[in-house]
Amino acid sequence: MRFISSHVHDDASKGLQREYFLYFVPRRSVACEKILEEEKVHNLMTIGEYPLYMVPLDEDVLSFELDLAHKEWQVDGDASSQWHIAKAIHKLEFTFGLIPNVRAKGKASVRVAEILNRMQTEEPVSLSDMNIPEINTLVLIDREVDMVTPMCSQLTYEGLVDEFLRINNGSVELDASIMGAQQQDGKKMKVPLNSSDKLFKEIRDLNFEVVVQVLRQKATSMKQDYTEVTTMSQTVSELKDFVKKLNSLPEMTRHINLAQHLSTFTSKPSFLGQLDMEHTIIEAQSYDICFEYIEEMIHKQEPLNKVLRLLILFSVTNSGRELLHSYGFEHMATLNNLEKAGFPNDISYVFSGYAPLSIRLVQNAIRSGWRPMEEILKLLPGPHYETKRGGFSSSPSFDMSQGLSSSIDKVGDGRRSLVLVVFVGGVTFAEISALRFLSAQEGMAYDVIVGTTKIISGNSLAETFSENLG
Repeated sequence: MRFISSHVHDDASKGLQREYFLYFVPRRSVACEKILEEEKVHNLMTIGEYPLYMVPLDEDVLSFELDLAHKEWQVDGDASSQWHIAKAIHKLEFTFGLIPNVRAKGKASVRVAEILNRMQTEEPVSLSDMNIPEINTLVLIDREVDMVTPMCSQLTYEGLVDEFLRINNGSVELDASIMGAQQQDGKKMKVPLNSSDKLFKEIRDLNFEVVVQVLRQKATSMKQDYTEVTTMSQTVSELKDFVKKLNSLPEMTRHINLAQHLSTFTSKPSFLGQLDMEHTIIEAQSYDICFEYIEEMIHKQEPLNKVLRLLILFSVTNSGRELLHSYGFEHMATLNNLEKAGFPNDISYVFSGYAPLSIRLVQNAIRSGWRPMEEILKLLPGPHYETKRGGFSSSPSFDMSQGLSSSIDKVGDGRRSLVLVVFVGGVTFAEISALRFLSAQEGMAYDVIVGTTKIISGNSLAETFSENLG
């Protein structure tokens, strides 16, 4: 606000007269307007707001675009993002109907559920105007409930692209030469990555090793078809089929180039060593090996976020201040932020054949509610909450487990039920892939829509806690 004000003052000092329009997204802020008043520019502006509470990133992913929500809540105690999330969900309800089942795990998620109920009381979605709600169940999960998953390296195709190249709003920016462009030295190009690319939609959620095999098979098949077309007489119908395949050639070329570039990262001994160490930490196989590995990274002055990522994973069971001796005490604020967020004092997780805890929680929330797993939930950070809305019991202790699995899979007119899964604090592409896989399984007769404060990776999440005091 002071930066904006400085421009207005600068214009005034030059004798320039302008009209000023200031729009807040998604809503006006009293604190911001107070600064404008202090700077004596508030009365010179036309102020408005644009209520954009969520952005569709793909056909099954919505983002609230709250980059710092996790850090603001865990470290700064700023809960404003929770109102924003509840408002976004309530706006969805005015279009798709009141969501009858709500389950939440974690402090922030429970607060969102409570705010959502309060909004329904103050500005109710009319039940008489709706038939069967489009969204059957809302599951809210705090990122703090499962900090193991985002700190592990993602091994899906889309996840790896984000790990190494950073996907931003459905695209990744690369040197044009990587994508096969000729004489484009140093020039950047944006590569779109969303479900409108049919090949990407097919391979995005697969393990990267499988993706390489799929691309190889498709390329071999296309080469065979070309040979047949040029050496044998073809019917018009066969030629037409071949031309259809040719239409997918640009997509094939794009992903072969991208996969080849990714392979330069995944084949490095340092990456393979990191995967081994993540596995060792998750399996709690050897305290000494883990400690020595992280200590060696610190002594080698490896990138701070890379160290923080493993440190957070390791700090689920251990505390570590070796960081400060190597990187200097200007990073004390970073470690302090991690401590406020609860990582060094967090619960220990032990897995054999690691499956994301967050996804297991979602799976159980959808299938049977929280009641059958009360004891497990008590071991995880934060409270849990579930309620049935729209004329049913609103008590958080209401038993949702009776007959739930059959009711959630069936909607009156035969449509698949929708489940909205909201991650408060961010979700990784790998978790989204796991939810898609879950939804596609036999007997899982529901479609999942993912909502998140932001798409994250271990690197981007660790960055939000980094502060340099130097």
